Amino acid sequence: MRYIIIGAGAVGGAIGGRLAGAGHEVVLVARGAQYEALRAHGLRLVTPDGQHTYRLPTVDGPAALGDLRADDVLVLTVKTQDSEGALAAWGPVPVAGGGTAAERLPLLCAQNGVEGPRLALRRFRRVYGVCVWLPATYVEPGVVSAAGAPLTGILHLGRYPHGTDNTLRRIAADLEKTAFEAPVVPDVARWLYAKLLTNLGNAVRALSGPADSEESARLRQRVYAEGESVLAAAGIPYTSAEEAKERRGDRITLHPLPGVEPGGGSTWQSLARGTGTIETDYLNGEIVFLGRLHGVPTPLNELLQRLADTFARERRPAGSLPSAELVRLADEADEADQAVGTE
Repeated sequence: MRYIIIGAGAVGGAIGGRLAGAGHEVVLVARGAQYEALRAHGLRLVTPDGQHTYRLPTVDGPAALGDLRADDVLVLTVKTQDSEGALAAWGPVPVAGGGTAAERLPLLCAQNGVEGPRLALRRFRRVYGVCVWLPATYVEPGVVSAAGAPLTGILHLGRYPHGTDNTLRRIAADLEKTAFEAPVVPDVARWLYAKLLTNLGNAVRALSGPADSEESARLRQRVYAEGESVLAAAGIPYTSAEEAKERRGDRITLHPLPGVEPGGGSTWQSLARGTGTIETDYLNGEIVFLGRLHGVPTPLNELLQRLADTFARERRPAGSLPSAELVRLADEADEADQAVGTE
């Protein structure tokens, strides 16, 4: 199978690089400076086992490939806010032998949150969810770091919304020839919602910095508790923290990498790079959405969503809101919500 990585940033670069390193055929899809750097110098993947350079076919869209192959696998790794454009571009592409990508090819959504597979299912018949445990960082154009060892990451795979099939087992076998573990599960949505809960704290780190303080840690716990209340009210099952921790074990340990500053996750990276957009609408915003549907107040997640959107839109620096100020704003939001509840 040939793997087409749609969004060769941190996650896409790490997955594509590891697949290429194991001898699999890989095409990278990128835009702007990343596209230019990958075309000129190849993908440089920095990991605890060294620096690896992969000179891979790189395109900025489907037109450069012509008809797709029947054995192609599309791997969607763009941020959720960029999904609709990517799905619209790749869905109608012809496949050799007849039909289109949306009709014939498997599409893996390797993204944070739960909205990506839902968007994809509107256009593609064969959608697979991927729960991504992969500490990776976009360092600079053409350079991606993945600090985990002995595994680069764990990718739970499943048909969306549920089930498994032989195609998925073949993909998992390919991934497990690399530095990934790729369990095939019939209930991938359960893993995606568990990961959603852990991602609710991304905005705290992006706004106030990746270094943990006692006050920011307590705030994240309050944010998680809101999310758990919402999922309980919605009747949505998710993997317990204990099950997830047992699955990860000590398989992914972060190691300092030469020339790579430790970051604060994907939301932090969006602010640090000044992209102007951020995925918080599909992380904290998902909890806000479900809370409104099921009558559960979510003042803390609403606050983080609003602040993160403002920081991204105004291109404010990552980590520039003091944690004490963020906690104060959170306390005010909680108090205001309680006051409304007593009226």
